[in-house]
Amino acid sequence: MCASYGLDPRFSDQQLIEEADDELLEGIRAWARRNADETVRPTGRLLRNLNPILMPAASGPALEEAWWGFLVDGRPSRFPSINTRSERLQERPGSLRGRAIVPATRWFEMQKPSRVWHEFGLDGALFGMAAVTQRGRAEDGSWFTCYSIVMQPAPERLAGIHDRMPVLIPASFANDWLEGEPSRQLMDDALLASADATERVQSATLTAAP
Repeated sequence: MCASYGLDPRFSDQQLIEEADDELLEGIRAWARRNADETVRPTGRLLRNLNPILMPAASGPALEEAWWGFLVDGRPSRFPSINTRSERLQERPGSLRGRAIVPATRWFEMQKPSRVWHEFGLDGALFGMAAVTQRGRAEDGSWFTCYSIVMQPAPERLAGIHDRMPVLIPASFANDWLEGEPSRQLMDDALLASADATERVQSATLTAAP
């Protein structure tokens, strides 16, 4: 389960999506600077943070600030919704109708039973995490795009720390993920596309909770 991640504005110009323009990357950096390198946590009734995601648009991928976790009847969902298992999307591809890419430079997991925190990333590089989206209404009547990060089984070398990790979407597959037909084949292809980045993930032990 990914319950927190980070977005450092000092990331390199590595692309989240092929032919990404400078304005999109600068928008991500600007959000990260405003966030002052704070750990990104799920949005809630009290913590009303909205986080940057890439959404499909007629003119190409667009940056939008979105609610992490789903809203149901004006409140954060009572069922776990900040993450969605890739296996569930393979079985129920209708849930792939809304999709996004979440920019990050690292994510965090707590190892059990030791309760030691670990950081994962690609040596400080910017990367994209697959997400599914839906619209949701908050208690005040405001509507938001809500997102849930797609999780896959972790490779054996990382599974001793945590058994799940995000599906990492490379730039070469980003347009496919955002614009492809919602189907089991799309989820299967995303997992295959994620394999190279998954093998390059590095982990580090933290001395304190993020």
